[in-house]
Amino acid sequence: MRQLSIPMLLMLLALALPSGKLQAQMGYGNNKLLAYATIEDGDTIPIFHLNTVNIITKWTLLTDKEIKKNQRLIRNVRKTLPYAKEARRRLQEIEKEMAGLPPAKRKAYIKKYEEEMLAEFQEDLEGLTFSQGKVLLKLVDRETGNNSYTLVADLRGKVRATFYNTFARMFGFNMKERFDPKRNKEDNLIDRIARSIELGKL
Repeated sequence: MRQLSIPMLLMLLALALPSGKLQAQMGYGNNKLLAYATIEDGDTIPIFHLNTVNIITKWTLLTDKEIKKNQRLIRNVRKTLPYAKEARRRLQEIEKEMAGLPPAKRKAYIKKYEEEMLAEFQEDLEGLTFSQGKVLLKLVDRETGNNSYTLVADLRGKVRATFYNTFARMFGFNMKERFDPKRNKEDNLIDRIARSIELGKL
């Protein structure tokens, strides 16, 4: 079956609940910086999120032999990796936007955002093949640190997440499955392909 029947599920992967951290302005005069902060013992301590630095050894990249053997998986990762990275970016964006919203307004914000996501990505995601959809779920976990079940449960509740997972399993998906490149050979290969693409080696 070429067409995915769960576009709504894939859209929801780009939504999450806020972290609840405070925001603080630091600096003097016109040189001010808006940053997340926490208060400990009466002191405001800024929180800065640094980009992850990956130390990559040569063996983590694909060999020429592996590239020839895994052309289909490479195509699938190359096609879906941008969506997974966009999901991570959207999660960070929503976290910032919702940090200052009262609980009563969060539901309306999520609904509006969901409608915008559907309008923007539904056609592209419905065009993914079965194998590409499966790779996308893996890559979203890789980028965000959460599987699709957790993302949907946090956003829409466990009942809705269970329904989606039951439906997804009819098509061979398991939303609770984690991306585990250390123990799962296929996940390890997907991770190495993604790293090779990110470094411009593929």
